[in-house]
Amino acid sequence: MYFAGIDIGSTMTKVVLLDGEGHTASVVKGPTGPEHRRLADEVVRAALDQARARLEQIAGVVATGYGRLNVPFADRHITEITCHAKGVASLFPGARTVIDIGGQDAKCIRLNGGRAVDFVMNDKCAAGTGRFLEVIAAALGISVEEMGDISSLSTTRVSISNVCTIFARQEVVARLSEGVPLEDVVAGLHDAVASRVASLARRLTVESEVVLTGGVAMNGGVVRAMADHLGCDLLVPEDPLTTGALGAAILAAEHVAKGEPVPAPQRSLERARFFT
Repeated sequence: MYFAGIDIGSTMTKVVLLDGEGHTASVVKGPTGPEHRRLADEVVRAALDQARARLEQIAGVVATGYGRLNVPFADRHITEITCHAKGVASLFPGARTVIDIGGQDAKCIRLNGGRAVDFVMNDKCAAGTGRFLEVIAAALGISVEEMGDISSLSTTRVSISNVCTIFARQEVVARLSEGVPLEDVVAGLHDAVASRVASLARRLTVESEVVLTGGVAMNGGVVRAMADHLGCDLLVPEDPLTTGALGAAILAAEHVAKGEPVPAPQRSLERARFFT
């Protein structure tokens, strides 16, 4: 028996497959494309292949994220807030605050007893998200993956005053032309992202333990800057991209364990048709 959690985010799609004992059987990640339904099919197939399992062994499926409604074979569609809270609480039972910085949005969630009790999200501006860093990295001719190591060499963070991605890119180029070291500019970018997200988090009551998730959590420079702005240490999961999918899989298992009925029409039949 397996339980699948599918998180279709704005830039990355993740699936976590748990076995009947609650252990991770497989994890698959890939870029989110325009055809969510086909993508959902592909990632679940890949997870099943990785676990050497069959479709009929999946007892429950929960879809979450930006494209959750485009997973027709899911038993339930649950918001990313609920799924992130469940996934983080399973990894860090003492977590009280979750800060998730994804490709195109940032959200902060306050937990109580492992459940989400309040949350805030950023506006539609890309500042303070992974997309902001991607655009600036491209302008600098470096990869996003390199940015954390580069900023660790900085001795003086340069202030980046513009929060608009386009104007920030122009400001960064201007700073470099003035002879400012690359590492100081990159450190300034990380500080700008952290400042914006920390301001968002303070709309809630930020309490320890604070957990940072999302793709940007893999950038050590942003993690350090966030810790400075919040004045506390941050916990980062081993795989910060998959906490939402993990939470979705756990919720799928919990629903089955409670004996809750599967919504009509019968989803197992939909799965079989979809995967044919």
